[in-house]
Amino acid sequence: MASSEPRTPLSLPFRRHSSGDIRNLTSVSSSLLPAFGTVIEEGHLQLKKYVIAPYDRRYRVWQTFLVVLVIYSAWASPFELAFKKVATGSLMPIDLTVDAFFAIDIVLTFFVAYLDPSTYLLVDDHKKIAARYVVRLWFTMDVASTLPFQLIYRIITGKTPSGEVFGFLNLLRLWRLRRVSQLFTRLEKDTRFSYFLTRTSKLICVTLFAVHSAGCFYYWLATHYKHTNETWIGSIVPDFEHRSIWLGYTYSMYWSIVTLTTVGYGDLHAVNTGEKVFNMFYMLFNIGLTSYLIGNMTNLIVHNAVRTFAMRDGINQILRYASKNRLPEGLKDQMLAHMQLKFKTVELQQEGVLEDLPKAIRSSIAQHLFHRTVEKTYFFKGVSEDLIVQMVADMKAEYYPPKVDIILQNEIPTDFYILVSGSVDVFTYKNGTEQLLSKLGASDMAGEIAVLLNVPQPFTVRTRRLSQVIRMSHLHFKQILQPQSEDGRILVSNFLEYLKSLKQEMLEELPFVIDLLSSLNTERMESNGDLPSQEELVNNIDANIGGIHETSTAWSSTLPVRVIIHGHDPNENMVEDDTKGKLVHLPDSIEELLRLAEKKFGKRGSTIVMADGSQVEELNALRENDHLFIF
Repeated sequence: MASSEPRTPLSLPFRRHSSGDIRNLTSVSSSLLPAFGTVIEEGHLQLKKYVIAPYDRRYRVWQTFLVVLVIYSAWASPFELAFKKVATGSLMPIDLTVDAFFAIDIVLTFFVAYLDPSTYLLVDDHKKIAARYVVRLWFTMDVASTLPFQLIYRIITGKTPSGEVFGFLNLLRLWRLRRVSQLFTRLEKDTRFSYFLTRTSKLICVTLFAVHSAGCFYYWLATHYKHTNETWIGSIVPDFEHRSIWLGYTYSMYWSIVTLTTVGYGDLHAVNTGEKVFNMFYMLFNIGLTSYLIGNMTNLIVHNAVRTFAMRDGINQILRYASKNRLPEGLKDQMLAHMQLKFKTVELQQEGVLEDLPKAIRSSIAQHLFHRTVEKTYFFKGVSEDLIVQMVADMKAEYYPPKVDIILQNEIPTDFYILVSGSVDVFTYKNGTEQLLSKLGASDMAGEIAVLLNVPQPFTVRTRRLSQVIRMSHLHFKQILQPQSEDGRILVSNFLEYLKSLKQEMLEELPFVIDLLSSLNTERMESNGDLPSQEELVNNIDANIGGIHETSTAWSSTLPVRVIIHGHDPNENMVEDDTKGKLVHLPDSIEELLRLAEKKFGKRGSTIVMADGSQVEELNALRENDHLFIF
């Protein structure tokens, strides 16, 4: 016996072959989402026998076909009320055929699974499906709008139905219009269709239905007035009831459209009291309908232009800011170029696209876009795959227009950059002029020297053309690298090899790099003049630059820690010049630190404390920019 347990909705396309694949998830109703915590099995568990999934491709085609029939019903029901001869004549076979299709749909509804609103799971139990449908208003209205009352009356009495009641009973078919509303709601959420065209089509349909219904009912009023020549159409077309049906329909549509558009030529006007009352209500209705149409069209137009308005506002703000602060033309042009590029590439910006996605998806996208670029950089050659994956996940993508500075000389280093596409110039300022040092292309790095050696940026980096870069924060870099000791040694080795390969004109601008390379080479030349091995080079860096602790990573032991020293007790009141302190590199031992303080302040101290009064006993406990008081 088949199980009657609810089924998870999104697993069903994989379980039920007859349902067809869902090729575009945006076309699936938002009400068919799985509940949190629901386990989607990968087996082929079938729905219960003779149960249809609501998103079954064939069932969706059937529903779309019914919408076409609804459009016919929306036109025929008011038309048959006004021109009752066609209701029992030429249109009757078509009405019966349409009613038969909707009767079939009523039967099918008893076999369509539904979504439990409390669990968001599909229910495929036949009894529950039937009970849910029967107790709701939908079943009663579906049956009432489908019954062929005129045919039933003819079968029972043997007479041709002629009463007005049948015309109004036919208006029950307008209940089917809810299917059209549901179709437009689904199309508006389906990205395969233009939202503008879908919404415009909906507004056109609403307008046409209002015009058609009002015209037909206005004609019905004329045919039921006691003196037909004292009606809006009888005063112009005598004996109109015996004229062509399409002549009367044309006059009705003409009056309805002229009234809706508030043109009011005056050739067709209300004559009796009933017509005047209907005209008043129709014109009040037109005010609301016109407001609805104008409001929707305004929203559609403004939605398409909102980005343009935002860009114009942003540019105007930049111009006002530049004028108020008297910024140079070159800097103002860079600001404007960056603003324009921001709006041109808004769909390519990672942050705007990915901010609402789960972290795992954001990371996967970043790996797909930038993993290969990071692998090609000199700095990350030979490191583990895990390190690259972690680094790429924390990098941020940015676009820069041509002739825009990415890095400024002497600014504080906070990030380093990897060039994904485009090209940049690296130059320095000498005697007030720019001196070009090198050009960088895809997979090259910029800003890493200052970040890794903890010094101000030695160069200015400026884009040559439109460039995409990925940016890595030095804080995130250190956090990720901290537990990766072996990768840290590889990065140190790669970095030093890069420093040794720099051009002479670049090294001249980096005296601290020359001193670093000289100190590494001085004690490592063998008596035969051979250069040290790569392993020896890395080990000696740790000794020369000052390792903090033997368990520290290779990278953290390579970079010297900078601290600020003071030559007095932290509780003493000193003059302003004495409270600033002196910035120094932390030496290898406490004894060396005391000698350094004696050299700086001219007096020998024996105690080292922090600002809060705690005494320093181990130098490896200190961090960058700590304040030390030596007295």
